Amino acid sequence: FDPRGFGLSERDITEVSLDAYLLDLEAVVDRLGLEKFALLGPQIAGLGVIAYAARHPERVSHLILWCAYARHSDFSAISEVQSARALMDKGWAFYTEAAAHSTLGWSAGEPARRYAALIRESVTPEFMVEIVVPATEEFDVTPLLARVRSPTLVLHRRGYFLPVNVARGLASRIPDARLVLLEGESGAPYLGDTEAVLQAVDDFLGEGEEAAAGPAPSGLVTILFTDMEGSTSLTQRLGDAKAQEVLRTHNSILRDALKAHSGSEIKHTGDGIMASFASASRALE
Repeated sequence: FDPRGFGLSERDITEVSLDAYLLDLEAVVDRLGLEKFALLGPQIAGLGVIAYAARHPERVSHLILWCAYARHSDFSAISEVQSARALMDKGWAFYTEAAAHSTLGWSAGEPARRYAALIRESVTPEFMVEIVVPATEEFDVTPLLARVRSPTLVLHRRGYFLPVNVARGLASRIPDARLVLLEGESGAPYLGDTEAVLQAVDDFLGEGEEAAAGPAPSGLVTILFTDMEGSTSLTQRLGDAKAQEVLRTHNSILRDALKAHSGSEIKHTGDGIMASFASASRALE
C-alpha cells in the first residue's frame, strides 16, 4: 500500500486522513475483486494497513509491516525527521534530498536522488506543509493493534533511524506477531541486504503450504499445540538470522511429522503449531 500524498497516485488531492487511506484501499480491493490477499505496509503506510486489517480481518491473509509504527508521533519526534522538516521553507528540492537520504541511508547516492524526485512528483510543497504534516501528526492506530487477527510479520532494520524499540512495541501489541530484525540502515527493502528481506517474507508467506494434505477431520478431534522451548533465549544467543534458520528446520520437522501421522495444520504460532488429528493416539505418536 502506497498512500495518497506519498506515491504516484492522484496528485491533486484535498484530504489526508486514515479514513481516506481506508477508502482508497477498499476502492482498489473492490475494483480488482480481491477476496483474500497479503498486505504490505512500509513506514507511514503501516498505519493504513493496520487499520484496514483490523476492519477487514476476513480479507487480509498476511500482514507485513516494514520499518513501520503505530503512532506517527513516534516517527516525527526523531531528530533526523525534525532536521529535515526544518529545511522545508529553505528550498523544496533541498528538503526532498535530505528526506530521501535520511530514509534510504546517507550512502544511497542515485537511489536517494530518484526517491527525492519521486517525492517532488507526488506532492506539492504547499500541500505537504499545510495538509500532510499537520494531518499525519494525529495518526495513531495503537488502539487497533489488539484487533488485528491476520498473521503478522514486523520487519525492521537495526541501523534505521526509527529506533528498534518502536518495532518491538509494535510487534508486542499485535496478537502472535513475529518480529524479524535485519542488519543495515536503509529504510528501503530493495537496498542493502535484500536477500535477507526476501527470505524473511518468503518464509512468512510460505508457512502452511507444506502442511499435511487432505481435509481436517470432522466430528470429535484431538487438538495438539507444540511450542519450541526457549525460542526467545535462542534468538538472543544465536542472533536473528541463525535463529530463523533453526526455526525453518523446526517447521520442516514438524510438518513431516504431521504428514506421517495424518495430522492437519490449523495455525502456525511463530515457534510452534496448532494441529488437529482424528484420534488421540495419532496426536501422541
